[in-house]
Amino acid sequence: MAKRKKIGLIGAGNIGGELARLFANKELGDVWLYDIPAKENFAKGKALDLEQNSSVIGYDSAIRGTANWADLEGADVLVITAGIPRKPGQSRDDLVATNLPIIRDVAINAKKYCPNAFAIVISNPLDAMVYEYKRVTGCSRDRVAGMAGVLDSARFQLFLAREANVSIKDVRAMVLGGHGDDMVPLLSCTTINGMPVTQFISKEKIDAIVDRTRKGGGEIVNLMGTSAYYAPASSAVAMAESYLLDQRRVLPCAAYLDGEYGYRDLFIGVPVVISGNGVEKIIELPLSENEKAMLAKSAASVQAVVDVVKKTA
Repeated sequence: MAKRKKIGLIGAGNIGGELARLFANKELGDVWLYDIPAKENFAKGKALDLEQNSSVIGYDSAIRGTANWADLEGADVLVITAGIPRKPGQSRDDLVATNLPIIRDVAINAKKYCPNAFAIVISNPLDAMVYEYKRVTGCSRDRVAGMAGVLDSARFQLFLAREANVSIKDVRAMVLGGHGDDMVPLLSCTTINGMPVTQFISKEKIDAIVDRTRKGGGEIVNLMGTSAYYAPASSAVAMAESYLLDQRRVLPCAAYLDGEYGYRDLFIGVPVVISGNGVEKIIELPLSENEKAMLAKSAASVQAVVDVVKKTA
């Protein structure tokens, strides 16, 4: 008899709770919601609330809270949200000093208890944190990815749909590069039901939407006083679902590059195929000279933060 998959969520905060709800509601597996010992009762309480919710909604996945890594042993998927969320006035890069020791501790325990898990890193600064996770665990590049491109593309997709006054279901968008203000929305890969987005929206409006997309996370931080959590959680679940169900979806994710797009030893947002094998394939798109220049600028920003991380290794 097939057993349910085991899903470990590292961090029981806003994103962690929403992740647990989505995983359970989709019946993707049993969920362990982990947090530090000081927050163990909080994690257990949130898990209990979500389990009681199952009686109303009708899902059978178990949800448990814990502060013991041993409970996560053998997890099929790890989604890592641990760390301090952004506050108004902070950039993602401002979180390096605070979140770096946290991701290292997570990686050490993941290597010990969940060596075969497919890991999805959400913690900011995303591109540097996923790099450090891979370095510490020593996992192969197919076993880890950063959740950034799915979220950034979703924001771009929404803003375009609202401006064009069309269904969001018909908009397809692609955002590459680092998860920051230098991300690269690709207009050449952005369509509305197969038609160029430029047929629906003026260049001036598109430029404004690109700028809003790049600053999309900061806009929410300034409004709420903390980072977004509904859309980031849904984005991570889309990645995990593709892995758990071998859907082979093409999704933009922060993947480890080894020569692709001309970059090495760096996590950058690119389109990948996520299958039951993890990050099975990195898709290299033909870029215009302008897009190459934007990607180079974004990669340089990512490299600068990674260099800071390397100096403390």
